[in-house]
Amino acid sequence: MLNFLTSWKWFILFALVPLVAALPLPDFWIVQLNYIGLYALTCLGLVLLTGVSGLTSFGQAAFVGMGAYTTAWITLNLGLSPWIALFIGLALTGVASLLVGLLTLRMSGHFLPLATICWGLALYYLMGNLEALGKYDGLLGLKSLSIGDFDLGQGRAFFVLTWLILLTAVVGVTHLLDSRAGRAIRSLKTATQMAEAMGINTFRYKVTVFVLAAWLACIAGWLMAHFQRTVNPSAFGLKMGIEYLFMTVVGGVGAVWGALIGSGLVKLLDDQLQTLLPKLMGTSGSYEVIVFGIAMVLILKYLPDGLWSLVARFLPKSQRKEDWAEAAALPERSKPKTGELVLDVHDIRKQFGGLMAVNGIGFQIKAGQIVGLIGPNGAGKSTTFNLITGVLGLTAGQVQFRGETISGKSSREIARRGMARTFQHVKMVADMTVLENVAMGAYSRTHRGVLAGMLRTNRQEEKQLFREAQRQLERIGMGPLMHELAGNLAMGPQRMMEIARALCADPALLLLDEPAAGLRHKEKQALADVLRQLKKEGVSLLLVEHDMDLVMAVCDHLVVMEFGTLLTQGTPAEIQQNPAVRAAYLGTEH
Repeated sequence: MLNFLTSWKWFILFALVPLVAALPLPDFWIVQLNYIGLYALTCLGLVLLTGVSGLTSFGQAAFVGMGAYTTAWITLNLGLSPWIALFIGLALTGVASLLVGLLTLRMSGHFLPLATICWGLALYYLMGNLEALGKYDGLLGLKSLSIGDFDLGQGRAFFVLTWLILLTAVVGVTHLLDSRAGRAIRSLKTATQMAEAMGINTFRYKVTVFVLAAWLACIAGWLMAHFQRTVNPSAFGLKMGIEYLFMTVVGGVGAVWGALIGSGLVKLLDDQLQTLLPKLMGTSGSYEVIVFGIAMVLILKYLPDGLWSLVARFLPKSQRKEDWAEAAALPERSKPKTGELVLDVHDIRKQFGGLMAVNGIGFQIKAGQIVGLIGPNGAGKSTTFNLITGVLGLTAGQVQFRGETISGKSSREIARRGMARTFQHVKMVADMTVLENVAMGAYSRTHRGVLAGMLRTNRQEEKQLFREAQRQLERIGMGPLMHELAGNLAMGPQRMMEIARALCADPALLLLDEPAAGLRHKEKQALADVLRQLKKEGVSLLLVEHDMDLVMAVCDHLVVMEFGTLLTQGTPAEIQQNPAVRAAYLGTEH
């Protein structure tokens, strides 16, 4: 859905804002729309943080409060312009969110949401106990926003300002998610290990998204302070943090437009239910909380993708415009000459507590070779594979790649040096197209970041990325499927897509972890043809595989493991005749 709005449609949306303000709507509805815009701005940050990146946060209301209190204190005590206070608030919020993010975003599971509750409460009570901030009474008497002598006030002019800021943020976030940096962000939720293997610093992107979400909340707080002309901590506590998350989930936590739908629906229902339910019940009380609680349970069960998923069904399915045919090719790394030593694995060991998983494994790969790493189940092949690629750290031994020692380096650093891999269990971003998944392989060959993505100054680099992705897909015979969602593919095409993604990194060495697993006979034949073609093109490969027919057909050299140790190595013909190998696989030498 990232491309469903073209530039002219954006123009229409922006033009609608002043038109709505000019309509003869009652002031009550203008005020409601103002609040919806303020809430949606915060929820937009939660779409990035929670829906796209998978980082659940209950503390966004605290950053709203930081923006509100900063402008309130500065304008009341220093007499500075609210517009100057906005940038000071963004700076303070950026520093605070950066520190909080660095401390908490390494957590996973339920620990991260608990941490966001803790710092959200801490900031709330800090606001409520500082004398300079008026304690729980807050700060009163703020001036409304103005541009020169024109007072924006709290009505229609303020509506135009709020919604233009909101739509600008929507455009920026939409553009960001459809960029090199955005694809990296979209991998954070389900495919961090794959992203790291493509050279992506996932922790840096988590912190970046956290700060972006905090900035959006800060802007909402700045607007809210001058809209209400008073600030107190009650609007920035844990209750509001939960409500923001609730709005986002209702609208569609993974959809940019879900932030607007959720904010609008919850705000309007909240106001109506506060009036209607006490009349129905015959007594006063916060019955709307009960209704929203039941609604949340039902939505999570029956509509986990939120209300936007219902709207999206009726929107035309767009296909990315193929405008990259004339784009320049991405720069290529220098390749080793045929016969040159590419990988030297020397006596590596890996111990987990008292278990020696890999012990004394050593072999070499030369340029233009396909080397197979084989052995029975539990032999330690995948562990060895992960030790070479930096997913696991070595207990002892050394790995050299193109003459450089890579032992102790992360998978991200190793990938950037020209080693690409696939995974035993296919790793991908299911809701991205095949083309977008494959383009992630070329991440380390490009450099444009978050700001370039939001401002759309990265268009030439994007064309280069997609040109390369299409080339690699056509190279392995998957060109016709490039616009298909990756999650819709069968196992065979998914594994071929992984190979194309790895090739997009322009590797000097390609490592394939059980690429034939789950493939049918014809798919295995197609895979063998692809591997032979890659060898002809000078690509060096390390193949971990159980399918002996495939291994014997394509490999130049085989390394056999048993119980984490090196059993033997040699040509396929030598391995087939080796009695020790037969015993390892069949339990007998005969």
